[in-house]
Amino acid sequence: MTLDDAVAIALHNNPDVAGLQAQAEAMSAVPSQAGALPDPVLSLNAMNLPTDSFDLDQEPMTQLQVALSQSFPFPGKRKLRREAKEHEAQAAQDVLAERRTALTGQVRNAWWQLMGLDRSLEIVDQNQALMRDFVEIAETKFKVGRGLQQDVLLAQLELSRLLDRELRLQGLRGSVQAELNAMLDRPADRAITLPPTPPNTDLPNLPTEEQLLQQAGSERPLIDVHRDLVEAAQKRLDLARRDYYPDFKLGVGYGNRQGFDAFRGTDRSDLMSVMLSVTVPIYTRSKQSKAVEQRTHEISRQKYAFNNTLRTVQAAISRGLAEYHAARDQVELLETAIIPQAQQTVASMLVGYQVNQVDFLNLVNTQITLYNAQINYWESLSRAKQALAKVASAVGVEALYE
Repeated sequence: MTLDDAVAIALHNNPDVAGLQAQAEAMSAVPSQAGALPDPVLSLNAMNLPTDSFDLDQEPMTQLQVALSQSFPFPGKRKLRREAKEHEAQAAQDVLAERRTALTGQVRNAWWQLMGLDRSLEIVDQNQALMRDFVEIAETKFKVGRGLQQDVLLAQLELSRLLDRELRLQGLRGSVQAELNAMLDRPADRAITLPPTPPNTDLPNLPTEEQLLQQAGSERPLIDVHRDLVEAAQKRLDLARRDYYPDFKLGVGYGNRQGFDAFRGTDRSDLMSVMLSVTVPIYTRSKQSKAVEQRTHEISRQKYAFNNTLRTVQAAISRGLAEYHAARDQVELLETAIIPQAQQTVASMLVGYQVNQVDFLNLVNTQITLYNAQINYWESLSRAKQALAKVASAVGVEALYE
């Protein structure tokens, strides 16, 4: 499984991402509802019926009426409601984007942990084979009287230590594999096989912390989430202030009358009614003013959350950069100095041991130094790549220079 494969599978299968996708789609359907007019009201009325006969033509005031009324919020209220919900819907989209970015970083982190563990296990396996050769050499020299039994025991002890290291690395790999499988929405014990070599071992120079923070300001979805929530809170505050103004209701009715108008000598004429009603906000101190106070506190809370998010992002970038630079420097030191020097020393001592110019203990210790340096290289490279993934997630991008 390549790194790109792991990221693609996680983004496609992860149930948390799917749930947030559904939530974002649901929220996108809200703004049009919030900005719509209230439903009109259709009324069918039988008015002024005489209770002694219920005849429709007995009294001139009796009529069968059909009426239609429509409420109209004060101009601007519907727009503010819609805009507040639009910002909330956009925040839901940004929450989804933030989860995708975070999941990508987590998958990259776990994948590079596995890669480092696989390479460490490979080195342990190679050193086990080499230590078995050392055991054979020590046993051969001991049998011909040119070596010591303690050399044989020492080689066997180091071989046992390598086996112990292998078991611990395998246990750690199983734990990381289970974590990665959970992100991929797969059974925890499902085997994950990585390529024999990593796709890219380059450790590039990164921009400064200030440049990365500036980039995060425009690309990090989490910052956009809180920016949208501040805007939504502002629209709700504007709406609360608009509630000081009245709403309107307009209605029209048509009444049918039956019977004969003796005075005019004609059938009774039908009646038409037009109605206009206005809400009267007279309880402003306990209602509208309190709503404005509430919305003012809410926008303050959102602004505090926004500023806290900026500080959190800055801290994550700073921490990730520090981890990356430390691991990269260690990789460079191991790759250019410690490992080549250890390899030369082991080769020289192996030749010297075969002609009895170097004792076995020094040979084994030098090989252990090389073995530890090789494992430290892959551990440091893995840490550097994990730190790079953390910085990328903090900035709000899938990857940095990979």
